[in-house]
Amino acid sequence: MTLVIVGAANQQRLDGAIAAFEAAGFERVEALDGLGDGDFVLGAADGGAELLREADRRGIKYALVHDGDDDGHAGGTYERAHHRIEAGQREDLAAHMRSRTRPLVTCLAFGYKNGAPSDATLLVDARFLDNPYWVPELRELSGRDDPVVDFVMRQPAAGRMLDDLERMVGDLLPLYREKGRMHIVVAFGCTGGRHRSVVLASELARRLDEKDGIDVDFVTRDID
Repeated sequence: MTLVIVGAANQQRLDGAIAAFEAAGFERVEALDGLGDGDFVLGAADGGAELLREADRRGIKYALVHDGDDDGHAGGTYERAHHRIEAGQREDLAAHMRSRTRPLVTCLAFGYKNGAPSDATLLVDARFLDNPYWVPELRELSGRDDPVVDFVMRQPAAGRMLDDLERMVGDLLPLYREKGRMHIVVAFGCTGGRHRSVVLASELARRLDEKDGIDVDFVTRDID
C-alpha cells in the first residue's frame, strides 16, 4: 500500500496535484481510515499539521508532497515535505510513487546554477573533477558524447567514486525497502549540468542496470 499525502499553497494547486495522482492510478480518499491494498492520495487542507500528527500517532507510513510555495503553516506539509514540487513535476512524481515490486533507482544529472533537486536521496557534487567546459573542442558537446565521457572517465577519481557509490547503493536499497521506500534518487551535480554530472549519472545507471532486481532511470534535468 502506498499513501501519498498532498498539501499545496492554495486550493487550486491542491486540486491539480491530486488530479495528477488520480490520473496516475491513485485512488483519492478523504481520511486515514479504511485503507487497504493499493495506491491512495489524500489531500491535506490548511497546512495539514493535525492530519500529519494523527498519521504519525497511528504509525501510518506515507509520502508527503507539497505543491507550490510555503503556505506558512508550522509543522505542515511544506515544512515536513519529502517532495516539494511545481505543477510541471506532478505527473512524473506520481508515476514514480506508484507501488512497486522492484526498487527504482533514478540517476539524475543536474546543474547547480539551476538549483539542487529537493528529492535527492544521495547528492554527489561532481565539481571536484576537471571540467570539460574549459576544453574548447568539448565545450559545445555534452556528457552523452564519447569525447566528453573519455575526458571525465580518464580521471581516476571518477572511477573510484563510482565504485564506492555502486557499493553504497547496493547496501542501502534493502534498508530503504524495509522502510517502504522503493524509489531512490542519486543526483550528480556540476556547474551547468551538461558535462561531468551527465557522464557520472549515465555510468552509474549503466552499472546498476546490469544488476538483477533493480529498475533504473537515467535523467538529465538541465539539457534536452
